[in-house]
Amino acid sequence: MKFFTILAISIFFFSCQQKENKKTSVSTSDSIITKKIKEEKKDDNQQIGDTIFLKLKDEKGLFVANGSLDSIHSRIYVKFKNENISELKAKIIPAPGKGNIRFNQIIFPDKSSDGPFGMDLSIHLTQKGNHILVIGHSLMADNPYWGKFKVEVENQN
Repeated sequence: MKFFTILAISIFFFSCQQKENKKTSVSTSDSIITKKIKEEKKDDNQQIGDTIFLKLKDEKGLFVANGSLDSIHSRIYVKFKNENISELKAKIIPAPGKGNIRFNQIIFPDKSSDGPFGMDLSIHLTQKGNHILVIGHSLMADNPYWGKFKVEVENQN
């Protein structure tokens, strides 16, 4: 009698476990779809950690992204791909209007660099590949900038 009771309880718990697994698999597929949607939204030029990946141009042909400098992320890296030899123009617009913020450096695909620059940057790009703009506050001035800013990058042929 004990054997049949234990067998019945085991079958009952095993059948409950299977139903829970089916529910989990449905929610897992839902979470995969949700993750894909979030990844697609991440593709627009947003700051993730200390990096902004420029992928989408606006209607004017500019890469526009919003970023934020704080004590944790005192430098922001703006990464973009240059397909042609062209003229690069970039501008930083701080949210309050003025601030101690600038383009500290540009890193070229061959790992060479140039800088520092001001809030506006105009440089002739002679290399194709991934470029990195480093944004931060000027170390030669007082009061480091902490806050939001907007960066506009134009790659003219």
